[in-house]
Amino acid sequence: MIQHFQYKNMFENKQLPGWTFSFYFSGLKYEGNYHKDGRIEWTGHHPPKEKEEEENLKKQLHELMLYHVYE
Repeated sequence: MIQHFQYKNMFENKQLPGWTFSFYFSGLKYEGNYHKDGRIEWTGHHPPKEKEEEENLKKQLHELMLYHVYE
Protein backbone atom coordinates (compact mmCIF):
# COMPACT_ATOMS: atom_id res chain seq x y z
CA MET A 1 0.00 0.00 0.00
CA ILE A 2 1.24 3.50 -0.86
CA GLN A 3 1.97 5.67 2.18
CA HIS A 4 2.81 9.35 2.69
CA PHE A 5 1.73 10.31 -0.84
CA GLN A 6 2.58 13.87 -1.90
CA TYR A 7 2.29 15.70 -5.19
CA LYS A 8 2.74 19.22 -6.52
CA ASN A 9 2.52 21.03 -9.83
CA MET A 10 5.57 20.59 -11.99
CA PHE A 11 5.29 24.16 -13.29
CA GLU A 12 4.46 27.44 -11.56
CA ASN A 13 1.98 28.17 -14.35
CA LYS A 14 -0.73 25.79 -13.15
CA GLN A 15 -2.33 25.74 -16.59
CA LEU A 16 0.58 23.63 -17.80
CA PRO A 17 -0.20 20.08 -16.74
CA GLY A 18 2.34 17.89 -15.04
CA TRP A 19 3.04 16.92 -11.46
CA THR A 20 5.88 15.61 -9.36
CA PHE A 21 5.07 12.99 -6.77
CA SER A 22 6.65 11.03 -3.96
CA PHE A 23 5.49 8.21 -1.73
CA TYR A 24 6.69 5.24 0.28
CA PHE A 25 5.94 1.67 -0.70
CA SER A 26 7.30 -1.37 1.16
CA GLY A 27 9.76 0.84 3.02
CA LEU A 28 11.25 2.46 -0.10
CA LYS A 29 10.75 6.06 -1.21
CA TYR A 30 9.61 6.49 -4.80
CA GLU A 31 9.68 9.76 -6.74
CA GLY A 32 8.76 10.74 -10.24
CA ASN A 33 6.84 12.86 -12.69
CA TYR A 34 3.23 12.27 -13.64
CA HIS A 35 2.40 13.62 -17.09
CA LYS A 36 -1.00 14.79 -18.31
CA ASP A 37 -1.38 11.68 -20.50
CA GLY A 38 -0.94 9.42 -17.44
CA ARG A 39 2.65 8.53 -18.29
CA ILE A 40 4.85 7.95 -15.24
CA GLU A 41 8.51 8.92 -15.34
CA TRP A 42 10.40 7.50 -12.35
CA THR A 43 13.19 9.73 -11.00
CA GLY A 44 14.11 7.70 -7.91
CA HIS A 45 13.61 4.02 -7.22
CA HIS A 46 11.89 2.13 -10.00
CA PRO A 47 8.97 -0.17 -9.19
CA PRO A 48 9.57 -3.85 -8.45
CA LYS A 49 10.62 -5.94 -11.43
CA GLU A 50 7.73 -8.37 -10.99
CA LYS A 51 5.15 -7.29 -13.56
CA GLU A 52 2.16 -7.85 -11.26
CA GLU A 53 3.67 -5.75 -8.45
CA GLU A 54 4.65 -2.99 -10.89
CA GLU A 55 1.14 -2.85 -12.36
CA ASN A 56 -0.40 -2.80 -8.87
CA LEU A 57 1.81 0.11 -7.85
CA LYS A 58 1.02 2.06 -11.04
CA LYS A 59 -2.70 1.42 -10.58
CA GLN A 60 -2.58 2.80 -7.03
CA LEU A 61 -0.67 5.86 -8.24
CA HIS A 62 -3.15 6.52 -11.07
CA GLU A 63 -6.07 6.27 -8.62
CA LEU A 64 -4.44 8.73 -6.21
CA MET A 65 -3.67 11.21 -8.99
CA LEU A 66 -7.22 10.98 -10.36
CA TYR A 67 -8.63 11.61 -6.90
CA HIS A 68 -6.36 14.53 -5.99
CA VAL A 69 -5.88 16.26 -9.34
CA TYR A 70 -8.93 15.63 -11.48
CA GLU A 71 -11.78 15.62 -8.96
